[in-house]
Amino acid sequence: MRASLVIVGAGPRGTGVLERIAANAAELPPGAGLDIHLVDPYPPGPGRIWRTEQSPLLWMNSRAEDVTVFTDASVEMAGPVREGPTLHEWAGLDGDAFVGRPVQGSYLRWAYDRAVAALPPDVTVHHHPYRAVRVSGPREGRQRVWLAGRPRPLLADAVVLTLGHLDAEPDAEQAELSAYARAHGLVHLPPDFTADSDLSPLRPGEPVLVRGFGLAFVDLMVLLTEGRGGRYDGDVYVPSGREPVLYVGSRRGVPYHSKIGYRLDGAPPPLPRFLGPAETEALLARPGTLDFRRDVWPLVEKELGFAHYHRLFTVHRERTRLGWAAFEERYATVDDPAERAALVAAAVPDPADRFDPAALDRPLAGVRYGSHEAFQAGLRRYVEADLRRRHDPAYSSDQAVFLALLSVYGQLMRLGDIGTWWHGFFSYLASGPPGPRLRQLLALSRAGLVRFVGADMSVRAEGGVFRATSPTVPGFAVEARALVEARLPEPTVARTRDPLLRELYADGAAATADGLLRVDPADGRVLDRSGRPHPRRFALGPHTDVRSAGAFTRPHTGGPPFRQNDAAARAVLELLGAPAGRAAA
Repeated sequence: MRASLVIVGAGPRGTGVLERIAANAAELPPGAGLDIHLVDPYPPGPGRIWRTEQSPLLWMNSRAEDVTVFTDASVEMAGPVREGPTLHEWAGLDGDAFVGRPVQGSYLRWAYDRAVAALPPDVTVHHHPYRAVRVSGPREGRQRVWLAGRPRPLLADAVVLTLGHLDAEPDAEQAELSAYARAHGLVHLPPDFTADSDLSPLRPGEPVLVRGFGLAFVDLMVLLTEGRGGRYDGDVYVPSGREPVLYVGSRRGVPYHSKIGYRLDGAPPPLPRFLGPAETEALLARPGTLDFRRDVWPLVEKELGFAHYHRLFTVHRERTRLGWAAFEERYATVDDPAERAALVAAAVPDPADRFDPAALDRPLAGVRYGSHEAFQAGLRRYVEADLRRRHDPAYSSDQAVFLALLSVYGQLMRLGDIGTWWHGFFSYLASGPPGPRLRQLLALSRAGLVRFVGADMSVRAEGGVFRATSPTVPGFAVEARALVEARLPEPTVARTRDPLLRELYADGAAATADGLLRVDPADGRVLDRSGRPHPRRFALGPHTDVRSAGAFTRPHTGGPPFRQNDAAARAVLELLGAPAGRAAA
């Protein structure tokens, strides 16, 4: 009987696993044969998020040269490297370009076709354009993967779940807001992938409350302006007259930081320095449960600060009062935050040159404006300053911190569940919009079509409307008949709309306190509530507790998702190649 593998989710993560299966196929016994079943209602390669049938106005938020789906020598893995072109090399584009998402979808489809072509002749791939709804079967026997609308299941010796971003049932607050909207004829759009949202109820000229200031907001902004016929004439927005007025706020009250608009000249900081494999192993060896803020964050903060000051002291020496060697020696031995702050204050005279993660994370903390209009001008100045700094190589220490963020992420993935705060902080600093998008935001603000609400934005349903306030502007409130939650749904097994994952959880799969599926960080095997890994079920991606920043990554940066894909693929092939691995149906 031929071995059978089912991969549920044929987007970039599923494609990455398929590519690693092809790269490691020598691990299968010669002539054994293998059927790989890809289950996804969306096209293999791009999947749902990167499908080519979406608006070309929606961009990737990475430069084309910073996107690859292929491994290189920087990836620490057991399997062979199979290099391939980056997005800009494949598409023949300028490396600095921010391309539309349909272009990335085409790149992913090509990568999928290449992975299929690289498989041995006795390995066959079958795509099933259905939704998987359940996995059943004994731990030591063949699994059954049931598809919506199909009477018979797929039989599998191993199942890999690469489900990507999933829809979720609303939490208590969202359910209450939706019920209020239905009762009062209002519009409430809960968290969703923006390209899938029906924006037609958002009427021209009317105020719309938007909660969320990250990448989902940027997509919303684009679809409700250029997507409705508006255009930009330089730094001026020319409206079509079909735009609503967006009142946007969030916990921070500011947009994500702009992508850095220059290249790092000279040597990058020598990373890792304070959070590398040895420190990660020491954290894993600690008894009990790790507390991120207490046990992990001090190492993260020190690593990010090290990268920042290495660049500042070695490249911008004129802005420091101490030689790098002397500063580094003292920095390495100081763990008390107050002592480190004193060292930095003495050695770095300009506060703008100091690394202050608390101020970065909450720039409006304690800031108050006397009027709504004063805040509009103040936040425009904030965005303008961010754009200047992120495009000025005089502040190349910011680029060094970006590289440290990537290094740290690679280590944190080994720790499993670290809570949700880190992922938001990383995205806010390292995965913000391209500079042109923030310049468009400024133009829309000047045109009066985007209005800023402030930090810790609160929304209440009262008086037949939604009402938003923020402590940033005491006494100001705005009322609207529409509210948009501009963010992706939280990845939680308890509220997911994915029936397979929900059934898996009900059947005994373990989850973290935040609702992420618990998996073995070594190879992605799904854990049960006693911590026992399932021999035949694997999971990778944002619904797990070893989620990474994305399914693809920058070239030559270690590619943590690639390492995960390789480990899972090799574990699957080892299982399928073992005599007991292919259980009787």
